[in-house]
Amino acid sequence: MKRRNFLAATAAATAGATLGAPPITQAQGARTLRFVPQANLTVMDPIWTTAYVTRNHGFMVWDTLYGLDAQYRPQPQMVEGHTLEDDNKRWTFTLRTGLAFHDGTPVRSGDVIASLKRWAARDAFGAKMASVVTEWVALDDRRFQIRLSKPFPLMLDALAKPTSNAPFIMPERIAATDPFTQIRPEDMIGSGPFRFKRDEFNSGSLVVYERNAAYRPREQGEPSFTAGPKVVNFDRVEWRIIPDAATSAAALQAGEIDWWEQPTGDYLPLLGRNRNIAVEVQDELGLIAVMRPNHLHAPMNNPKFRQALIRGVRQSDYMTAVIGGDPRLIRKNVGAFTPGTPLATDVGVADVYKEDIALAKRMIAEAGITNERVALLSTTDLPSLVALSQVGGGMFRELGLNLDTQAMDWGSVVRRRASKEPLDRGGWSVFFTFWAGLDHLNPASHHMLRGQGDAGFIGWPTSERIEQLRDAWFEAPTLDSQKAIAADMQRQLFTDVPYIPLGQYFQPIAYRRNITGVMAAGGVPMFWNVRRTA
Repeated sequence: MKRRNFLAATAAATAGATLGAPPITQAQGARTLRFVPQANLTVMDPIWTTAYVTRNHGFMVWDTLYGLDAQYRPQPQMVEGHTLEDDNKRWTFTLRTGLAFHDGTPVRSGDVIASLKRWAARDAFGAKMASVVTEWVALDDRRFQIRLSKPFPLMLDALAKPTSNAPFIMPERIAATDPFTQIRPEDMIGSGPFRFKRDEFNSGSLVVYERNAAYRPREQGEPSFTAGPKVVNFDRVEWRIIPDAATSAAALQAGEIDWWEQPTGDYLPLLGRNRNIAVEVQDELGLIAVMRPNHLHAPMNNPKFRQALIRGVRQSDYMTAVIGGDPRLIRKNVGAFTPGTPLATDVGVADVYKEDIALAKRMIAEAGITNERVALLSTTDLPSLVALSQVGGGMFRELGLNLDTQAMDWGSVVRRRASKEPLDRGGWSVFFTFWAGLDHLNPASHHMLRGQGDAGFIGWPTSERIEQLRDAWFEAPTLDSQKAIAADMQRQLFTDVPYIPLGQYFQPIAYRRNITGVMAAGGVPMFWNVRRTA
């Protein structure tokens, strides 16, 4: 992936020289990589949730049939390749030889089919693919077919999907778990380059992975994003759960940790001045911050109320709070699709982002909203979401709403947001999150831009028009026709308001310079092909 060095000397803020952070014990041995993830790992099933920390855990433990290279092209990963027959309606895949799960059992076609079925039941892209599947067929242990009712040109893109709900391959007995039931910690039986150390797992403190000595990297190709050979050079990777930014910054400077996934904006200048630390933006697509309403309950079930809210949003306020004032790290006037990519458009943006609290108040009154409670699930331990929750809460108070702020860690938000209960029985009204720009490239994997109602993704918006447009996009024959549909989808976004885009920001990573091969492209921290030089 393209890298852009972050020039800390020109950053707006400077952190204090004394961090006053409590020491943490340094792991012994150069064969251990110590990493501070964005959040605590509370959910381990990467199919059950879209949480990125769980997706990152998934890439440690499991592998995928195809990977995505730096040009976003699918490349064979667990498969040798495929053939396409019957007017592009019959795909035949062949698994690589020697693939095995962590328990020593071989990876077979039946495992793949069960895994893809479970994935397709939860993932938007997978569900679209499955809608044209007529039959999944295991020809033998290494060959399987996916037979379609009509061609699906994006098949490989779906199987290479590296974002939330990636199509990881699990043993058939585990993949047989109901898609809406989480798999258990004891079921972390992977096909990937690391083993999860359940005996050392301590939620809120430590997650440990050890090198899977039996893993066979691809022999061909070059390492590129999630594609190519995945060569593990560390015997052990430790995720240190450190919610406090000062502690993480102090530990990185002292060499007690090697890599900090999401350093906060106030510590970027300090880290950038340290000659032993690299501070880089590696993800050129950035992150898209969003406000997600619960469309099942008042007042968020009122479209006029949601339309009013968007008039009061100042995207620059949210982005500055998340990452600081450096204009290179933030972008506002963000709509449905990732800025700078083919489907991005400014259609309707100026009409709805008025940044006008007085106008929003008038529209709320016209919507008939008086004193309905707004239950905000406010995150306390993931700095970017802490910032979004604080700015959003401030906006709600400025609008004169009856705000009920319910503070909790991100893991609790992930569990709580799945509830469809009304507010008086533990339900919720709104939460804030972010998505990788890769997720918002197009309608295929865009979980926020859906209208499936009660059967859809968390928040459960209903929009027949958005669903029609999404289906039309899959059938569009040219990029120009896809762009036209994308513009219509953005117009509908601002009418139905299934979610509210809050801007784009570019999150630097920070790591010790004696660690080489560090890559966090597309928001995925990759622990293969990483080495310690000294």
